Amino acid sequence: TIAPIAATTPGFDADAAYDVLHEIERYRVAQGWRPVGRKIGFTNRTLWPRYGVDRPMAAHVWSHTVQYAGAGRATQSLAGFVQPRIEPEVVFKLAAPIAATADARAVLEATEWIAAGFEIVQSHFPDWKFTAADCTAAFGLHAALVVGEPCAIDAANRNRIAALLPAFRATLRKGDTVVETGAGANVLDSPALAMAHLASLLGVHPEQGALQTGEIVTTGTLTDAWPVAPGEIWSSDYGELPLRGLELELT
Repeated sequence: TIAPIAATTPGFDADAAYDVLHEIERYRVAQGWRPVGRKIGFTNRTLWPRYGVDRPMAAHVWSHTVQYAGAGRATQSLAGFVQPRIEPEVVFKLAAPIAATADARAVLEATEWIAAGFEIVQSHFPDWKFTAADCTAAFGLHAALVVGEPCAIDAANRNRIAALLPAFRATLRKGDTVVETGAGANVLDSPALAMAHLASLLGVHPEQGALQTGEIVTTGTLTDAWPVAPGEIWSSDYGELPLRGLELELT
């Protein structure tokens, strides 16, 4: 772990943080990392007071940090992660670019599928104490992403899913114990609206690149982020939303 950057660098703000993130990602690409999409963090506004942040942030996810769960089950190693936590999320795959002004239905018109997701996040800052700028610079806290079974979006289900995304409740379990439930509306009023916010955010920080067809985007946690350890099994359920939940064994 390291001391939060903002605590020792006067004026370290969101613009400076995205500059740092861009430099780190430039080195990663030079070393052979391949970006395959984005993560949006801190879209769950109920968590802002708890973590001392005041805005969402975004970063890339990478070919070797993303895995797809077969039959709704996967195994994820925590080796090398720092203070890891787990977050149940809704993942989108883009079929077309989206506009910053898009409403939920327009976002879904540009979506190939949605899926359940578990993001493993980590904090290089002790005790998860930081600013939003610190989080942005630290790769958006991203460590790994597990993506569940896709639900294709088409004309037959688009309106129903647009209505369900803010209304559904996700359940997070550790073993057989319910840890927390969270509503889709926690995520900037709807995970679909979080996608539009991401398009707007990337317009302000063009060094991150615009969203492209084929990218996957995980839209932010529906619950708090919960500490995890090897040997645990976590699972999710998405209620009325027609997504198969995930079961994740941690090693």
